[in-house]
Amino acid sequence: MNKITCFILLVGGIFLSSCQQPEVQKSHFFDESGISREVLSNYLDRSVTMAFFLVPEKPEGRRTYPYHGDDIRLIKNIGAKFIGRSIYRWGGESRLNEPEFWEKAKSLIDTLHAFDPEIIFQGCLFEIITEDVNNVKIPDWVFADFGMPVEDRNFSYEAMLNEDSVFVDHWRSRSSVPDISRLESQLWFYYLAGAYMNIGCEAFHLGQVELIGMNDPKREAWAGVLAKIRNYAKKHARRNWVILDAHVPKGDMIKDGVSLIDFNSFPLRIKETPEKPYECKLEVSYLDALYLKSKACVSPTGWTCESLPYLVEFDNYGRGKEPNVADTTSHFVWGWDEISWFTQQEESYRNEWLEYAFNWLKETDSNGHLQMPVSRMISCPNETAGSYRANTKSEACPIGYSQEETIKRIWMKE
Repeated sequence: MNKITCFILLVGGIFLSSCQQPEVQKSHFFDESGISREVLSNYLDRSVTMAFFLVPEKPEGRRTYPYHGDDIRLIKNIGAKFIGRSIYRWGGESRLNEPEFWEKAKSLIDTLHAFDPEIIFQGCLFEIITEDVNNVKIPDWVFADFGMPVEDRNFSYEAMLNEDSVFVDHWRSRSSVPDISRLESQLWFYYLAGAYMNIGCEAFHLGQVELIGMNDPKREAWAGVLAKIRNYAKKHARRNWVILDAHVPKGDMIKDGVSLIDFNSFPLRIKETPEKPYECKLEVSYLDALYLKSKACVSPTGWTCESLPYLVEFDNYGRGKEPNVADTTSHFVWGWDEISWFTQQEESYRNEWLEYAFNWLKETDSNGHLQMPVSRMISCPNETAGSYRANTKSEACPIGYSQEETIKRIWMKE
C-alpha cells in the first residue's frame, strides 16, 4: 500500500489537512515469456528519441559531441524509460571494428542501469548497407547460430543486394537497401542485434521494413531472422526478451495473424496551416499517417488487440525543394523534415506544440504514444552541431534547445 503523507495545521481555530499521494509506481517488468500490453504502454509513455547517445565522443563525420554527462543528467531528470535510436550505424560500418565503439556504449548503459535498471536502450537495424561493410568480419557465433560452417571472412556488400537491382544505389552510389531474402543480409542483421544485446540493449528498431522486405511479400524471411534474434535474446539479453518495432506504412508487420514486432512506429506526419506561417497540426488520414490505422493482431507475447500500440516520432529526412513554403501534399513540413521544422520554431511554440501533440494523440487514438524528441539530426541552418537537443541550455550543454522541463512537466501530469 502506498503511504500518504498528511499535514494538519491549526489556523484560526480551524483544522486544515493536506494529504499528498505519491506518484503511483508503474510496472516495467518483463521476462523471457514476453511483455504485457500494460508494461509495453508504460515504456512507450516514457519514450524519447535520443539518436547516437551511446556513440563515443569521436567525430561522426565532421560532428563531435562532448555532452554525454548532461545527457545522463537529463535522462535522470525527466524519468525516461525507453531511450530510442541510442546506437546504430548509417553507413560507416567499419566503425564496428573499433573497441572504443563498444566500450563507450557499454559504459554509458552500465552507468544508467546503476541508476535505474529498468531503462531500455534501443539499437537500430536500418535499411542501409554500404560497401564499407566489406571491412567487418563475421563472428564465429553468427555462422554457428545459422548452422553454417565457420569461415574466416568478412561480410559481403554484393551478397546483400537484391538480385534484380531493386533499391541498389538507393541512397547514393555503393549505398543500398539490403534485401532480407538474401542470407548475407540475415547474417548482418543477426550480427548487429546480437552485438547490441551483448552490451545491454533490449530493443531494436527495424527501420523501413517494406524496403528491406522488397523480395519477401509473405514475410517469411523476416519471420525467420526475427525468430533467431528472439532466440538469441532468450540466452543473452538482460531480461531474455527484446522489444521490436519498425516503420509500418501499411499499419502492420503481421504474418498469419501474429505481429512479428511488439509495437508499430511511424513519423508524426505534421500538416502545415498555410494561412498561419509556420504553424502546424496533426490530423487523422493526413498523407500516410498511422493514426487509427494500427491493425488488429496477436502480439509476439500472445495477447490479442484490436490495434497494436504504436509510437510516432519527429522524423528526419532532409529538406524539400522550397524551404519555408507550405505544401500539404508533401511529407516536408514548411519545406523541412519534421525535426528541422520543430527546431526552427520559437522556444515557447516548441513547448506549446509538444503539449498539443501529446494531448491530441491521447484524445484521438489511445493506442498511440508520442516519442519525445531529445536528440536528432537536423537539416536546417543551425549553430548546434547539426543536431536538435532537448537539454536545457547551459554551460554543460550550450547547444540545448530547452524542452527538457516541458517534457518532464507533460509526463508528470499523467
